[in-house]
Amino acid sequence: MKWDMPYRTLGRTCERVSVIGLGGFHLGFQKDENESIRIIRTAIDNGINFMDNCWDYNDGQSEIRMGKALRDGYRKKVFLMTKIDGQTAKAATQQLDESLKRLQTDSIDLLQFHEVIRISDPERIFAHGNGMDAILKAKQAGKVRYIGFTGHKSPDIHLKMLQIAKDHNFLFDTVQMPLNIMDAHYNSFEKKVLPLALTNNIGILAMKPIGAGEILKSKVATAVECLHYAMNLPVSVVITGCESLAILQQALEGAGSFTPMNDEVRLALLARSKKAAAKGKYELYKTQTGNDGTVHSPQWLG
Repeated sequence: MKWDMPYRTLGRTCERVSVIGLGGFHLGFQKDENESIRIIRTAIDNGINFMDNCWDYNDGQSEIRMGKALRDGYRKKVFLMTKIDGQTAKAATQQLDESLKRLQTDSIDLLQFHEVIRISDPERIFAHGNGMDAILKAKQAGKVRYIGFTGHKSPDIHLKMLQIAKDHNFLFDTVQMPLNIMDAHYNSFEKKVLPLALTNNIGILAMKPIGAGEILKSKVATAVECLHYAMNLPVSVVITGCESLAILQQALEGAGSFTPMNDEVRLALLARSKKAAAKGKYELYKTQTGNDGTVHSPQWLG
């Protein structure tokens, strides 16, 4: 069945983006890169125009595969986002240039500082002559159109990043964070960060709506219910990993079948997930370091 794709406005950028974003990390899971290319192009052919990626995903293979998929006229059909880990000017510039080469493009629509997961990260990124200065120069040179940041560890670190930006008279175009039925109850980005970002008309990128499948292990909601919960929030895009065409079809179904939840449905879903969410069992990216690439490879920070 072919589903219609809803589109939303990406905050202050006014760009029109698909409510589903294709997660880049999962595009390196396929043994055959041609399968990755099929997933990307099938997503685009079915209306997904928001492409997520990162300099460090699968040792660069996610960007390389996406670059190949975006040939033959596909690049002009998408809003392309990637991320860098570099916090010094040298590391940020080097990683951006590598991403541009891998993605086979002259310009990234949205570049985000990845894994802002330490309380010291915001000040380091914004320090004079460091990463933010380098990316602002890259924007002036036309290599980057918009700038955002991501993180999965703590809403308090996101709040600090937004405050440090304000102190430097800078306003991010986007912010990416975990938003799901578990986050709603535990160390919640939804409750702490979402309202402030909306006040400033920052584009909201929801990630981990299903928690890479971990949330499904709780058996409190289906994948489509999880996607619908995230879509029901005032977000621009829900980024989800699609490691197969079957999972992509599930995401397309989630987008096409979405209608705004009434309070009864939303509160019932939250009631079902409350106990499971209590100690962060299904959000280990908040409580452990397994998902922290720059903890395991600190040299990426520069």
